[in-house]
Amino acid sequence: MKRLSLLLSLMLAAGSAGAQTPPREYVEAGSWVRTDADVEAWYTLLANLRRNFDDICADTFCEGEWSNIEALRMRCSVERATGAIGRCVWVFAASNEEVDAPTGRILVDTRTWRCRVPIVRGTTLHELLAALAGDRPLYAPLPRSDMPIYEGLIGCL
Repeated sequence: MKRLSLLLSLMLAAGSAGAQTPPREYVEAGSWVRTDADVEAWYTLLANLRRNFDDICADTFCEGEWSNIEALRMRCSVERATGAIGRCVWVFAASNEEVDAPTGRILVDTRTWRCRVPIVRGTTLHELLAALAGDRPLYAPLPRSDMPIYEGLIGCL
């Protein structure tokens, strides 16, 4: 009887341990926003980040060999059910072209950077949109942090 009781206890424990929560599902932030205001806020943020980067590029990141760095796209993954951000990455590209004098060929060297935005775990997209609203989101502190996106780019570019 003791054995049967122990066996039943073990089976119940194994059954409850085997119960799994549904897997998280992430989507791209632009497809997660639902209201007109959120859509407008998301695309305004992306445009302002690009403009902020273009404004400072020549004096900071775009000196030396890579003088034409272009901000390509920032993408964020968002948990479908909660709106929590999984990760944000901002991708940049640049090229360096030179004329080969003997042949006339154009020699091209290209480079890309994948810069992770230092988002604190648990930050929601709504928090991000609220914190970075305005004309200078590149310099605004990220939610739950005092670090702006700009600081994250320093270590990347």
